[in-house]
Amino acid sequence: MQALLLSTGIVALAEIGDKTQLLALLLAARYKKPVPIVLGILVATILNHWFAAAVGQWLTGLVSPEVMRWILGASFMAMAAWMLVPDKLDDDTRLFDRLGVFGATFLAFFLAEMGDKTQIATVALSARFDSLLAVVTGTTLGMLLANIPAVLLGEAAARALPKHIVHRIAAAIFALVGVATLVAF
Repeated sequence: MQALLLSTGIVALAEIGDKTQLLALLLAARYKKPVPIVLGILVATILNHWFAAAVGQWLTGLVSPEVMRWILGASFMAMAAWMLVPDKLDDDTRLFDRLGVFGATFLAFFLAEMGDKTQIATVALSARFDSLLAVVTGTTLGMLLANIPAVLLGEAAARALPKHIVHRIAAAIFALVGVATLVAF
């Protein structure tokens, strides 16, 4: 249960102001079809985070628990610092219109998540907790909690959120998880 709740909270906070949340706003403004956009986000996130969590589980078998403790502690601390760096959507926002709303959303989200904060957090969370399903479920829920309002409410909601405060809270949580990992793995 801890893996599920922590994964959900960390990813939901990490997504506020992230490029994929900006992408959700762009898709909502462009297509004005929330259901296929949300379904595209869901499927892309499940696949992307499943892969990331599998990598995290695989890494735990490669190194000793002591080494993994230091790697994870440092990873969570690095994520805390990374949360303080603002994220922007790339200038090239052309999507593959031939794929339709669902296809464009799926492909854009899947690619945007590659190497993103939430994907790296998923790897670290999966290595920390021995529950791939709980981590993937939690990170996917966190992604949806942050992005569904962006899809449904559009830019007005995104401007109303104090992103700098949310990013600082997320950074503090990552730092606390990092310290906790180093102290008691």
